[in-house]
Amino acid sequence: MDNNVRLEYLTALGIDVWVPRAALSKPELEHTDAITTAIESSPQDSWESLNADITQCSLCELCQTRTQSIVGSGSQQAEWLWITEAPSLQEDQQGLPMLGVAGDLFTEMLRAINLSREDVFITNIIKCMTPNNRAPHTNELQHCNGYIQRQIQLIKPKIIIAVGHVAAQVLLNKHATLSELKKSTHEVNNIPLVIINHPAYLLRFLNEKKTAWLDLLHALKLYTDIKGEQCGD
Repeated sequence: MDNNVRLEYLTALGIDVWVPRAALSKPELEHTDAITTAIESSPQDSWESLNADITQCSLCELCQTRTQSIVGSGSQQAEWLWITEAPSLQEDQQGLPMLGVAGDLFTEMLRAINLSREDVFITNIIKCMTPNNRAPHTNELQHCNGYIQRQIQLIKPKIIIAVGHVAAQVLLNKHATLSELKKSTHEVNNIPLVIINHPAYLLRFLNEKKTAWLDLLHALKLYTDIKGEQCGD
């Protein structure tokens, strides 16, 4: 099995190969000034400014080994924001998120709820691939958290979907398994957040596709309810 695919599977399973406990221990995940103010947005923030900051970023050593950093893809006015794991080698080379076989399944998952890649915005929790797909270091996650926060503020989505346990842990600042996190309802910046399994996991464990479908239906209901409430104002 290709090592990149193997790591994706292990990540989706929640096995600490992609991000071990040492990298995402509870104390390190606590909000600090370094995380929340690493790269603050301003009232004058713009996509042009953000894109330049991400593509030219040199805040950590990943700038020395990446092919390119990945801003994301899709609509900048999207009502759905999907945040997935760290970039794969293919994504690093092409500069786009969620590619490969798992990306194909992701496209079908969107289609199942009448969405397309053009309707949503897709980005990675960390903007650069790590060497040999090693676990992201805490400082790398901290620096990229600023970019994620700016993207959320610029897009102003109605709903956020965390794809995989790493994205969920970082967004929620909680060190827990995917199944544990799914037991609760969550919000980020007062925006509902729904957690789903990474498509790579679903490719290996086909029987989990039913659970993924239920998660998607839950997200769709939340989104529909939000839109209904706004229309009723």
